[in-house]
Amino acid sequence: MKEISLRYIKGVGPRKEAVFNSLGVYALRDLLYYFPFRYEDRRNFKNIKDLVVDEFSVVKGVVSARNLKKMPYFLHSKGVKSIFEVILDDKTGHIKCNWFNQAYLFDSIKPGEQLIVYGKPSVFRNNLQLVSPEYEFAEGGESLNLGRIIGIYRLPSQLSQKFMRKIIFFIFKNYSVDYPDPLPFHIRKEKDILNIAKSLEEIHFPSSWQEVERARERFIFEELFFSQILVYLRKAKHCLQKGVDFVIRGKELNTVKDNLSFTLTSSQEKVLSQILDDFRKSYPMRRLLQGDVGCGKTVVAGFAISICADSGWQAAVMVPTEVLAYQHKETLDRMFEGLDFVSKNGREQAVKVITSSLSRKEADKIYSDLAEGKVKVIIGTHSLIQKNIKFKKLGLIVIDEQHKFGVAQRALLIEKGEVYPHCLIMSATPIPRSLALSLYGDLDISIINKMPEGRVLAETIWVKEKKRNWVYDFIQEQLLKGRQSYVIYPVIEESQDEELKSLKVMYDKIAKRFSSFSVGMFHGKMKNKHKMEVIKAFKDKRIDVLVSTTVVEVGVNIENATTMVVENPERFGLAQLHQLRGRVQRSTYQPYFILISKDNLSSDSLSRLEIISNESCGFKIAEEDLKLRGPGDFFGNLQHGLPDLKIASPLRDLEILKEARLFAYKVIKSDPYLQKTCHRCIKESVDLYIKKQYNINIA
Repeated sequence: MKEISLRYIKGVGPRKEAVFNSLGVYALRDLLYYFPFRYEDRRNFKNIKDLVVDEFSVVKGVVSARNLKKMPYFLHSKGVKSIFEVILDDKTGHIKCNWFNQAYLFDSIKPGEQLIVYGKPSVFRNNLQLVSPEYEFAEGGESLNLGRIIGIYRLPSQLSQKFMRKIIFFIFKNYSVDYPDPLPFHIRKEKDILNIAKSLEEIHFPSSWQEVERARERFIFEELFFSQILVYLRKAKHCLQKGVDFVIRGKELNTVKDNLSFTLTSSQEKVLSQILDDFRKSYPMRRLLQGDVGCGKTVVAGFAISICADSGWQAAVMVPTEVLAYQHKETLDRMFEGLDFVSKNGREQAVKVITSSLSRKEADKIYSDLAEGKVKVIIGTHSLIQKNIKFKKLGLIVIDEQHKFGVAQRALLIEKGEVYPHCLIMSATPIPRSLALSLYGDLDISIINKMPEGRVLAETIWVKEKKRNWVYDFIQEQLLKGRQSYVIYPVIEESQDEELKSLKVMYDKIAKRFSSFSVGMFHGKMKNKHKMEVIKAFKDKRIDVLVSTTVVEVGVNIENATTMVVENPERFGLAQLHQLRGRVQRSTYQPYFILISKDNLSSDSLSRLEIISNESCGFKIAEEDLKLRGPGDFFGNLQHGLPDLKIASPLRDLEILKEARLFAYKVIKSDPYLQKTCHRCIKESVDLYIKKQYNINIA
């Protein structure tokens, strides 16, 4: 298809082009792929005498009279300046049509004209009327808006539905013949799906409900097919790389196990065995490790890191927060006690943390030692992908809380190795299997589905504002038993001063209510040094109640903190609430997760709170969250690096996804570089996705 600016299309111009750009529409192809989100059947022609109140219908008649009412000035403040009235007649009766503030219609709609109108009849003073119906002149040729099934688009106020249909029809008739089909003929033939020209015509201007459904299924398949092509291209690229050779010694593994104060669960043992098998393969490990908060993912990762470092290689652990970075260092230091690489390098030198709060001198020393290979394990946040971080022998990458990062950041870290390093990605945000296949089909997936022995599930209690005093009394009971508590306040954007002020007001109220106890405050805008001091005080039981934002969602593990109160839980997503609940499931004490919501909630909020109150399985919660919020909103930047799903839903279209995966697998298996002539259209589409939308390497 010709790549020309939208502004030069008849009827668009610079202003409407800017509006289209805000919708993500920049080129003709984007416009043709901007699909209707629903359809209306406007083929229901009726005689005026047969019209039914509140039932959308199409009427064809002759204008027998018209009138333009100029409204009194005092009504202008209510937005009504004029009413244009038309009496429409057919052989069976007549009906009045009214248009507000459209005085210009008086010059175009005249007595004797034949009109087709579409609207929902209502009753005014015992007479039927149509208020602001859509209309067209009966002799205007082929109609795009009436007498057919029409598509309804998601549009801002600057664009009308009529204009959208008109402009797409114009582009389709004048340019679509130049648009090659991105799906190869052999796939279309095998699946018996419409070609691109027919599919575009039917999805925008359906000839029947059956044909629009065929067109929708074609584009759903196309979206999922190309998402899987990109996934398998990544997998093919990885499998063609030579893996890092690690030496797996039973003695060292046993030393790490002896350093633990507990026995690995059968689920942890199974995942560890899968990782060891990966290390023995000729190509690098690419594994996603899923499991709820507190299931022991970090411990399993610790075994992999110890093997890497003990084999003379370096490991990089990327985490979303500094608090989590230092917590991981404590865990790994305990696990690695007595291992050869620790003895040679010294405990403090073997495992280092790099954060933005370090002085320039401290950071430069770590950079130097890392480049020389003295530091075997480096833990850090996004700082790990900055240019001045260099490794001597990077052999393993561990990314914790993957949903906080993206494909592009993983790729930047991978590129720091002279050879392709092994990669272990961990996520405590459960991903439904259907989406895991869609997003992470290039990764092998492991799941830890069993919690350590003795862990107790939190009792979730949902109350309204009127029971606040009961909640405070309950917290006090727990404090008197020697336990500690969180109070979580929903600061959504910590750059917003008003919300931080609200947090401080809440802190003052809590401090006053629990004046005989120590109350602390914790939020993301605090300096990192101050954050670490607060968390240490909480861990050392010098703080009894911690009033915090969701910054505690990741990496704050205080076993004695067994009660969490979440204010305004309706402002959180299900996945986030489940993550927060995991913070108080770290010990053998009975934990409590208490939600205090406002009285009047939307239906979506009610659904979320009912689900979190009645369900404890992270994967079931994730599936419900996905149903409520949709894949795009649910995953945010998780999908970064894959095509946006505009029409497909992996959960709803699971069967099509499975089929698309199979076709994509066959294509890449037979032609991993997409060099065959029959796959040229796939290669061009993939290049377009990467060049125009994602601007990243397939890594």
